[in-house]
Amino acid sequence: MSLKTRFSLLGAILICLFSRPTYAQEVLELTLEESVQYALENNADAKNALLETFASKASVGEQVAQGLPQINGTFDFTKNVAIPVMFLPNEGPFADPDNPSDVLPVQFGVNYQSGLGVTVTQMIFDGSYFVGLKAARTYRLLSEFDKEKTENDVIESVKKAFFTVLVNEERKELAEANQARIDSLYRETEALYEEGFAEKIDVSRIKVQLNNIETELDKINAATMISKQLLKVQMGLPLEYEIEITQTLRDLNKPEEISSLLQNNGYRRVEMDQLKTNWELVKLDLKNNTVQYLPSIDANFTYQRNGAGQQFNTLWDGDNWFTGAFLGLSLKLPIFDGLAKSKRIQQNRIQLEQIENQMVMLDDNIEVERFQARTTLQNNLRTLDVQRENMELATEVYNIARIKYQEGVGSNLEVVEADSDLKEAEINYYSALYDALIAKVDLEKALGILR
Repeated sequence: MSLKTRFSLLGAILICLFSRPTYAQEVLELTLEESVQYALENNADAKNALLETFASKASVGEQVAQGLPQINGTFDFTKNVAIPVMFLPNEGPFADPDNPSDVLPVQFGVNYQSGLGVTVTQMIFDGSYFVGLKAARTYRLLSEFDKEKTENDVIESVKKAFFTVLVNEERKELAEANQARIDSLYRETEALYEEGFAEKIDVSRIKVQLNNIETELDKINAATMISKQLLKVQMGLPLEYEIEITQTLRDLNKPEEISSLLQNNGYRRVEMDQLKTNWELVKLDLKNNTVQYLPSIDANFTYQRNGAGQQFNTLWDGDNWFTGAFLGLSLKLPIFDGLAKSKRIQQNRIQLEQIENQMVMLDDNIEVERFQARTTLQNNLRTLDVQRENMELATEVYNIARIKYQEGVGSNLEVVEADSDLKEAEINYYSALYDALIAKVDLEKALGILR
């Protein structure tokens, strides 16, 4: 087994969850597909979007539950510390000749009371219930589209971060080759100076170039490390793990794939599905406000057992408990609400028009986005071809200048200038390469095929 163990996607997940700190330096070798798949399962936004779909499923169950029987139990216990007094006239058959007052105080109540009860309520008709049930299912569909949109955003971020790492690694390889080339030239020039065939200024010029390329290499190394950290953040991978990309830019950007991408007319966009679903939700809200003009009917049944006693221990005697039961039907008929429902209906109709306008605008924007992304990629590819040719020409010029200098028919200054031109051509090439890669991802997103 090699020193760098290759982990499958499942293995990477298990390592992230269960490995101890002693494995912190283990290297995870990843492809673009593995990076995207890992991100879809571990990126915080993707996980939250998945959880939201679970919540939407639960909301459907909550709406269904409102149409099922609602059963509530009650228990109460009362100690009448001071039993309320009522007054009767002290006259007639209830007159008390021993009481000089014209009223008689009478207590209606006992020291202890308790009761047990069960109430069952069943909705018979409520127009809002059926509309709400459909709205909950539509909301569940919207959460699925929101999840897809979030996943597209995650894929876009991971791809761009992945390509940034690849570009920086290629820049690093080229910078290291440049460093070796300039270091060799520096040693040759220094040897010529010691033998008297070159001037001190020639050595100094090359030393400046060598210092510059070493500084540039430090910057590229830092950029490579930062880009890897950003990729791990986008993937949801713990930062303590080391990653290594096992693919090259050529593997991921084959000419036939680019050509097929440019000829693709595109597919559905989830943003349009989101708008259409929002339109359906507003339409259901409009229907809900409309059906609220209809009456609602509920049936209810209550069963009670009530007991009382003058002493606490007699409260629980069976002879002191009595049964009560009630069966009823309630009808709620809306008569006048100050035109509140009418105003809500007006708002719903305006919202429907607004969403329809947004759908028209989004459809136009999608077409413009596809045209712009396709045009940008084509232009960036042409620019990349030009910069690649410029880099090849600059390399050829540098090699010729160096050979002439070694043969004694060229100057050291020509080599230094050729090297500067070569480095500038390399910077322009990798800048054009990065732009082309980002434009490729943007076109995939615009076409709705970002997977």
